[in-house]
Amino acid sequence: MAGWQKGKGWGWIWGPEDEIGALNAITAKSVLAALQLGKNGTVADLGVMVDRRSFRWAGHAPTEVMTYRTPHGERVVKDDVRGSNDPRWHSTAIFTCDNVGTHLDGLAHITVGTGGDTHWYNGFREQQHASDFGVLRAGADKFPPIIARGVLIDVAAFKGVDALPPHYGITPAELQQTLEWEKIELGLGDVVLVRTGTGRFWGETGGDSELLALHDTAGITLESAKWLVEQFGAILVGSDTSTVEVVPYEESVHVYLLVEQGVPLGELHYLEQLSKEEVYEFAYFATTNKIKGMAAGVAMRPVAIY
Repeated sequence: MAGWQKGKGWGWIWGPEDEIGALNAITAKSVLAALQLGKNGTVADLGVMVDRRSFRWAGHAPTEVMTYRTPHGERVVKDDVRGSNDPRWHSTAIFTCDNVGTHLDGLAHITVGTGGDTHWYNGFREQQHASDFGVLRAGADKFPPIIARGVLIDVAAFKGVDALPPHYGITPAELQQTLEWEKIELGLGDVVLVRTGTGRFWGETGGDSELLALHDTAGITLESAKWLVEQFGAILVGSDTSTVEVVPYEESVHVYLLVEQGVPLGELHYLEQLSKEEVYEFAYFATTNKIKGMAAGVAMRPVAIY
């Protein structure tokens, strides 16, 4: 794929107006190759269900679904329409955060620098490209539909545990050992999903925040992120946790992937079906919400086809 260099990765290579980073590497040829992986037509839903009680980081707003229109309410205010069988509607108003549930972090999600130098991917600056009504450049709404080869690195299964312990940092050596155990090789342009086992505790809507918060702190180290991008050319790195990276950390995986490399992060992917069926290679398909200015896709439903 054009632009990627082994030992260096991607970076700001697509021109000064680019807003999608490594996703530029998706081509008609790579899409067709990925689609060939859906050999059996089996689909795994990689999204988690959310509601007002779902686990989330404290800095993210909860989800509220509020009834906006009901048959009862219409009758009370005599909001009648024509029809012999008295047709009525339900509709809802939704308040949420763009980092709730399964989501892809857009390239404007995290910034570096101070004062007038505060910027994100490709040098887009806070003073010129941010507003009170969303980010103006490199938001998640800019992402194209993502269709690529997906690879599951099931570290929890490799280690024979339900879930990795709290604050467990996954090293490059462990990723390589897991891949060898799976008999899978990474390729240029892959979507890489790392399973810690945290997703097994999600339940219906992620209501057990205490248990989820305990295991949600396991994840890849900065060295692992660099290994995936600089040695293999991953175009998206995800996990079944809300951060992908180990917490706490000394150097941020988010800064490295989003700002420096232009590689989106995929957070809170549900990987239990793939793990149970021992599926490690598949066609990955995801689209973000077309809401202008969002810093991340929200409550998404990516799928794996195999």
